[in-house]
Amino acid sequence: MSKIQIKLVRSVIGTTPNQRKNVEALGLKKRESVVVKEDNAQIRGMINKVSHLVEVTEIAE
Repeated sequence: MSKIQIKLVRSVIGTTPNQRKNVEALGLKKRESVVVKEDNAQIRGMINKVSHLVEVTEIAE
């Protein structure tokens, strides 16, 4: 299965509590932090909720 790299490029200050929980559930703690996750429907849905805060890059394997 392919993987995606998720980077938090904007701060969570001023966001709703649900958006903050989504960012935390993705494993992002501070601005500019990066995580690598499996590309599946659940992760894509979480990214769509906070798409204005994160930057997504697909990793070729």
